[in-house]
Amino acid sequence: MKKSTIIVLVVIAVVAVWGITGYNGLVKADEAVTTAWSNVENQYQRRADLIPNLVNTVKGYAAHEKETFDAVVAARTRATQVTVNAENLTPEMLQEYQKSQGEVGAALGRLLAVAEAYPDLKANKNFLELQAQLEGAENRISVERRNFNEAAKKYNTSIRTFPRNILAGMFGFEKRPYFEAQAGVENVPVVQF
Repeated sequence: MKKSTIIVLVVIAVVAVWGITGYNGLVKADEAVTTAWSNVENQYQRRADLIPNLVNTVKGYAAHEKETFDAVVAARTRATQVTVNAENLTPEMLQEYQKSQGEVGAALGRLLAVAEAYPDLKANKNFLELQAQLEGAENRISVERRNFNEAAKKYNTSIRTFPRNILAGMFGFEKRPYFEAQAGVENVPVVQF
């Protein structure tokens, strides 16, 4: 064989190996984002599963606070109806998802404020246990959202850096959105007694 033919074959082999490993690396990063998203959804579902128990416990003590209970149940219903596919995650879809989950958080805050008005409820073992589980769920959600953002950052960096950006463009890998703080969270809440 000619020397030039060997050189061409070696270059083709190097490019093929680079393409295969680069593509596989992008697939792994994409799957990491999808897995992280599934973990976020799992923690939101855990919170949604706790809500009926919390509402029923508080209902036993504060039957006349129907409006608050209805708001919590309605927010939970809306939040569980908003579904986002990890494969087609757009900034708009993520924002809608965050909005619905934010409504749940706000409604839960009102429910816990109602509970403060009932000293017997505050001391109730079931209520305290549910409140602790809900707090744990919120912490887990925060952790999983951070993990999702880290996976999305790694993936987005991978598809935007040279030379993988060439492969990403060829195979249709697109940037993933991040969880961001909702509007108004920078304002400190006012607590009045």
